[in-house]
Amino acid sequence: MEFKKEPQPQGTFECELCGLTAPYSYYGQKPPNAYSAALLEESYVMKDPFTSDKDKFLILGAQCSLCHKCVCVGTDCSLFYSKRFCLPCVTLHIQEFPLEIKQDLEKKTHSKSQPSKKRDSRDSKNP
Repeated sequence: MEFKKEPQPQGTFECELCGLTAPYSYYGQKPPNAYSAALLEESYVMKDPFTSDKDKFLILGAQCSLCHKCVCVGTDCSLFYSKRFCLPCVTLHIQEFPLEIKQDLEKKTHSKSQPSKKRDSRDSKNP
């Protein structure tokens, strides 16, 4: 009788941009127990801690294909467009990306620079 062990942590993943840290159990394109999944990039992967299903996993991050920094998959740190790119490299090479990527990046930087000005309706009556 053969049974599979739980993947043990191999090390600690750390995003070089935001500082996110998490233990990873696999690095590569074919996570263990994920028979039908093949990732498009070499990724840091951990077993999904929110489920008992051993076939479920979370992708933590990967290396930027330009500068090779280790970055998480968070939208504030990187994007995947045929390869993983950190946002600083996207900004530096923005002219080489499609218009949709440029527009998304502009929206993101514009929304971060504009503070939210939601006001309560009572505020307008009392200055």
